[in-house]
Amino acid sequence: MINRYSLLIAITIFFALVIALMPLPFSLEPYRPDWVLLVLMYWSLALPHRLNIATAWVVGLLIDLASGSPLGVNSLTYSICIFVTASNFQKIRNFSLWQQGILVGLFLTLYHLLQFWLNHFLLGVYFNPQYLWPVVTGMISWPWVFLLLRKYRRHFRIR
Repeated sequence: MINRYSLLIAITIFFALVIALMPLPFSLEPYRPDWVLLVLMYWSLALPHRLNIATAWVVGLLIDLASGSPLGVNSLTYSICIFVTASNFQKIRNFSLWQQGILVGLFLTLYHLLQFWLNHFLLGVYFNPQYLWPVVTGMISWPWVFLLLRKYRRHFRIR
């Protein structure tokens, strides 16, 4: 049985999935932030008892299926990032928004390097510094994602 709070969190994850899969012009595609991971990281910081590693695994599997990437790559990398985020949520909460943005940038770097390593192992792709542009755009967009989702959480009194 899904309660009201879990449904409201699932709605935000669904919208992040839609934004992540929405087509962009080819020239802007390398700069797309990892919206789904940003939303998952927010919920794991705000309500770690509601969003766990299993949720990150399932959402990563959905991204794998929808984007055509090798099955389990996003699941594993999302789970690792959410594990690190959720296990340190009390420390990260005490940082200012910009300090959190820098930490989010580090977590996004971890995500992209793990994803590259797995894709290199599975598909034989080679590293291109262009792979790290989503880290910069994700770090810049973290304060707005944080503030928007915090307002949403407070408005609907999600606990």
